[in-house]
Amino acid sequence: MENGKRMGRGKKATIAAVAAICVLAVSLAGGWYWVTHSVEQPAYTVVEADGDIELRDYPAMVVAEAVTAGDRQEGVRQGFRALAGYIFAKDRDGERIAMTAPVIQQPTEGNGGSAWRVRFVMPSQYALDALPRPAGGEVALDRWPPMRLAAIRFSGRADDADFAEHEARLRDWLAGQGLEPEGPPLLAYYDDPWTPGVLRRNEVLLRFR
Repeated sequence: MENGKRMGRGKKATIAAVAAICVLAVSLAGGWYWVTHSVEQPAYTVVEADGDIELRDYPAMVVAEAVTAGDRQEGVRQGFRALAGYIFAKDRDGERIAMTAPVIQQPTEGNGGSAWRVRFVMPSQYALDALPRPAGGEVALDRWPPMRLAAIRFSGRADDADFAEHEARLRDWLAGQGLEPEGPPLLAYYDDPWTPGVLRRNEVLLRFR
């Protein structure tokens, strides 16, 4: 009898623990969904879709950018730090600016070697001349004209090999359509570092003619 009671209590405790874990998982997933879907992203129109590849029309956008040296990961860390200092008003006077997605990184040349241009798209409510001026020389503001871009989307914690593989696929697809890629790729990261890999959104985008 006593053994049966202990087994019953143990079963109830197990069920309660499983239920608590499920509630926590749902809460975390709900929090992740709310955060990722409350951050503004650039509006675009899909002109053509072929699986994970799209041709998109983007409107004019205002961006803040920082140029950094080093490999891709170090470049995005340095650039993110400088841009976060700008939008959160840590190194200037004036109001804070809301974070947006994605963070965009592009290879460039600087200081005689490889460098990276890291960009935040500014919230759509701001015109270029309405934004606070950056302090110092790390961050610059620019206005992109409307443009059509080819994009390929993939998930996971992307490394250099992942980006290279998807860039090659996108270039091959464009060539198959008789379109010529133009310039270095734009690498886009939509999620914070705590988002599980399977839920992360990454993209390679290319201009073309």
